[in-house]
Amino acid sequence: MRLIRLTAVLVGISLAVVPGTAVTAAGSDDRLSWGARLLGRQALPVNDGWAAAGPGTTGGSAAAEDQIHVVDSRTELVAALGGDNATNRTNATPKIIYVRGSVDGFEAADGTLLDCTDLADPEYSLPAYLAAYDPAVWGRVAPSGPLEAARVRSVANQTRQTQINVGPNTTIVGLHGATLTGLTLMLDGASNSIVRNLTFDDARDCFPAWAPTDGENGNWNSQFDLVSVRRSENVWVDHSTFTDGDNPDSAQPVYFGRPYQVHDGSLDITHTASRVTVSYNRFTDRDKVMLIGSSNTVGPDVGRLNVTLHHNLFAGTLQRLPRVRFGQVDLYNNHYQLASGADFQYALGVGVQAALYAENNFFALSDGIAPADLLYDWGGTAVTERGSWVRTDGGWPRPTSLLDAYNSTHEPDLGADAGWTPTLRAAPPLPTALVPLAVQLLAGANRLPV
Repeated sequence: MRLIRLTAVLVGISLAVVPGTAVTAAGSDDRLSWGARLLGRQALPVNDGWAAAGPGTTGGSAAAEDQIHVVDSRTELVAALGGDNATNRTNATPKIIYVRGSVDGFEAADGTLLDCTDLADPEYSLPAYLAAYDPAVWGRVAPSGPLEAARVRSVANQTRQTQINVGPNTTIVGLHGATLTGLTLMLDGASNSIVRNLTFDDARDCFPAWAPTDGENGNWNSQFDLVSVRRSENVWVDHSTFTDGDNPDSAQPVYFGRPYQVHDGSLDITHTASRVTVSYNRFTDRDKVMLIGSSNTVGPDVGRLNVTLHHNLFAGTLQRLPRVRFGQVDLYNNHYQLASGADFQYALGVGVQAALYAENNFFALSDGIAPADLLYDWGGTAVTERGSWVRTDGGWPRPTSLLDAYNSTHEPDLGADAGWTPTLRAAPPLPTALVPLAVQLLAGANRLPV
């Protein structure tokens, strides 16, 4: 037991389990090690970020033995989540699901892999879409008519296939090397859920939409995130890796003078979701990473969208690290490796009524990125930022005020007080100088003892 506790300390986990639940080596599937069963029953540690608020986050830790599943296909994953992808989001039965190997969202019921042409509406084709809505022909107005309607029907086909719906009281744990590819894990109304030790790869949109008035020159917009948290409370996303794999947006073609972007967010938290902890994850080589709040409309999101991010790695990422609206967001001990030159946009987006508290985060910058580039004002008024260190172009790291750097080159200034102080932290923040070592060692999938 002392060795197990030492291992737990080294990988940054707690051995807390829900009182009254058994942790045994015996059970419904002999493919599970004792360590895997321990992690499946683990609850979020006390005070570990916003997901510890209220009742805390226990996921499927109270699952009966017949609700413990090992899955290695889309069909098995859907069955474990309740049996019907269309209604699984309402299945509140406590359940623990272990993912083994690679589960592909494009996998048909017979095990064959579909492609985009299989999901396209008969009246849709990309060449026809490009010909019809070329701004030189169509103008700078939103697409409409039969081809756009066919694209929308195609997106609905893909949603039914690749969006995997999760219900409340669920724990999903990846066994070593587990990958969810080509799918969106949708936690919509999935309160009290835990997702750990998974690699999320290439949730590509087969049918991006052309938005001619998005920005100065228009943009291609895609729909599918790797993980989406909506209308949920008490969600813990931990020790996972988010990537586009061998299909990055940088490799896509250019249409209408704009990159044909087939990916949306890595982990978006929207639509009144709240009490979310995001810990020890890797977000690598992606454009859009994390949107907290999806609209500037003052309404149901006010008082919601409370999120903690700690000990995460953002490497080769371009924007939304995160972008925040409305919520009280605690951002501490995260490591940023930002080296994407002209494509880089910003790290921390301060949006409407955002209350972002950033403490002891480490930023390694190159390709001409400066400290003044790290904040972006999306309609916010203030950010609490302290303990930041910056290393520029391989030089020596040093304490740097991102807020002072931003205010020295931008108008209007952002204020220095976000109006709150975090209290939900499982331990005091590490000194910033230690953050790169801790995060590189501990963050991402395949670092937990399963």
